[in-house]
Amino acid sequence: MATATTDKLTFDSGYSEVNGLKMYYEIYGQGKPLVLIHGGGSTIQSNFEKVIPLFAKDKKVIAVELQAHGRTSDRNADLTFEQDADDIATLLKNLNIDKADFFGFSNGGTTTLQIAIRHSVIVNKIVVGSALAKRNGVPDWFWDFMKQAKLENMPEQLKTAYKQVAPDTNGLQIMHDRDAKRMVNFKDISDEQIKSIKVPTLIIIADKDVITPEHAIELHRQIANSELAIIPGGHGEYIGEITTLKPDTKESDFVVPMIEKFLNK
Repeated sequence: MATATTDKLTFDSGYSEVNGLKMYYEIYGQGKPLVLIHGGGSTIQSNFEKVIPLFAKDKKVIAVELQAHGRTSDRNADLTFEQDADDIATLLKNLNIDKADFFGFSNGGTTTLQIAIRHSVIVNKIVVGSALAKRNGVPDWFWDFMKQAKLENMPEQLKTAYKQVAPDTNGLQIMHDRDAKRMVNFKDISDEQIKSIKVPTLIIIADKDVITPEHAIELHRQIANSELAIIPGGHGEYIGEITTLKPDTKESDFVVPMIEKFLNK
């Protein structure tokens, strides 16, 4: 494990052998464990760089990179949310973390739902940001767009973020293709599985998100022990995701205090 410092923020980083992957992770701060799970086409930094220092003030933040993303290797298998959930469960076991809170954004939110479904014993609370559980949770254009997904249409900020950290930048095409294929083949999480989630859950959605507010409301109704927040803005703006940053973005724009209030109560 290596220790590094960015802008006065010290963190440990390392790789763990996880189900045939060399899985990259970073650990910041001290306190109750909070696992951050990024979205499609993303890295730890492109999703969470702005909020990690805020969470790390009083929590032990474990940020991961999933199969084919960022610094984590690929395996000869399509991406699935179930496998990502299993990989994170294995990583935490390797790090001797028995139980944690989880915050997943976008695809990471869908993975977080799968962790709560498949590995509830390791879960304290979950926060799901802009998560998709059913195909009808996004407008129809989304599926047509995914069928025709091309690397050149991927946001430049995400390509740059990948190239900054990946050991082999040729992996960019692989990550893109695996993410696109996973979305094209996405199957609904069944009502039974969603209703089986019993851990305290905070559902976050933006009012101009890719995911519809109706979908977030449906999730809220199906997960008994859940709270719902609809935040003004676009997909990921509420955490300062890299493609949403503007020159006047302030940390007071982020939902961190609301998440911490939920996690701490």
